[in-house]
Amino acid sequence: MPFIPHTADDVRRMLAAVGVSSLDELFDEIPPGLRAAPLSAVPPGLSEMEIAGLMQARAREDGQAPCFIGAGAYDHHIPAAVWQLATRGEFYSAYTPYQAEASQGTLQLLYEFQSMMTALLAMDVSNASLYDGASGLAEAVLMAVRANRRSKSHRVLMPRTVHPAYRRVVRSIVSNQGIELVELPYDPTGGHTAPESLQAFAGADIAALVVPQPNFFGVLEEVDALTDWAHAQGALAIGVVNPLVASVLAPPGEWGAQGADIACGEGQPLGIPLSSGGPYFGFLCCREALVRQMPGRIIGATLDLEGRRGFTLTLQAREQHIRRSKATSNICTNQGLMVTAATIHMALMGAEGLERVAAACHANTAMLVEQLCAIPGVAPVFGRPVFHERALRLPAPAAEVLRLLAAHNILGGYDLAADYPELGDAMLVCATELRTATEIGQYAQKLGRVIAARTQAQCPVQPKF
Repeated sequence: MPFIPHTADDVRRMLAAVGVSSLDELFDEIPPGLRAAPLSAVPPGLSEMEIAGLMQARAREDGQAPCFIGAGAYDHHIPAAVWQLATRGEFYSAYTPYQAEASQGTLQLLYEFQSMMTALLAMDVSNASLYDGASGLAEAVLMAVRANRRSKSHRVLMPRTVHPAYRRVVRSIVSNQGIELVELPYDPTGGHTAPESLQAFAGADIAALVVPQPNFFGVLEEVDALTDWAHAQGALAIGVVNPLVASVLAPPGEWGAQGADIACGEGQPLGIPLSSGGPYFGFLCCREALVRQMPGRIIGATLDLEGRRGFTLTLQAREQHIRRSKATSNICTNQGLMVTAATIHMALMGAEGLERVAAACHANTAMLVEQLCAIPGVAPVFGRPVFHERALRLPAPAAEVLRLLAAHNILGGYDLAADYPELGDAMLVCATELRTATEIGQYAQKLGRVIAARTQAQCPVQPKF
């Protein structure tokens, strides 16, 4: 509840100034039938300690299941200061900073966000966010087609290793704009887009190639070879990245000989909690040569007439500000509050902190996979290096296994059957820095029991006579 500083004496003096004797008289024009009834169902007041105990008890009723699901949404630690600061009134209720003189705080934060993202991804320019990673990729595809004037085909190569939801969103947004999305198969043993598989498109008119890192399976792609191939064909390279990976592996701006042209992705790993599907935010960066095709807003630093540093909206190529036919996008509304949290999160963590988180995620995933694959019938689907998550093959339908694990209070992973039926009984598992060795051991133990019980039920012991 916000603090209201008015004392009883303040209220009396304000009422006297407007010529009324009480608050009831001030609002006497409201008919009795429209006034709220007393809160008769509210129980007697509790102390702060009692309220805290009550809410903790309610939370325990919901369960505290350890989460081993990744698939684009990750359960990371968020320092307490992040949302304590992000939900301050100055940030929480701030609107689009159209008036620079009244929005310096918001503009400075967005400028810092852009600076951090360009440093993290080794790109020249960043915008001030998008709805989410999926719409960010759609914007990147539209941007690449506009920017690549040498290509007349409007064909974009989209690997099947890109997040399935991202591919669906991109198709929904660009399919009616004359853009052709060509899906690329993945290597069945490595789970990646093999550079040699692109030879079928050598010499063809291609506007852009999408390169995920890591891909949906958690597999690391051969980003240098893929980026160089795209540039050799006159196509732009679009990197879809997990921002944590960029803290420990080569960022998109350093892929291949020239770097990716555009980089986008989901910012949820940067201080945004899991919350029933959102909200998230997308980020979008590019080389300086393409900045005029970038949707959204770009915040710039400048000096006022007295030589003091200030911040302003430098570029805002939206339909609200320019002719509709010249606008780069009309779906680029930013997620300002999420960006605020992400900026605070990155400032608190620093480069070393992000590296430590990434290293802990990698170590925990390796520990998880090792223990799960010790169970008979469980094995990795692909053999290449991974980050954050790995696809595992099971000796039973993944949906049934995950349902039984949920009954044991474990969120065990993501069923791949709907999106990749060719993989058979397979699931995607993930272990972030929050997962403890105890939780990983309990998961392995319960998965072993679930699989053993199902195997025994299918193959009952024959009676001996």
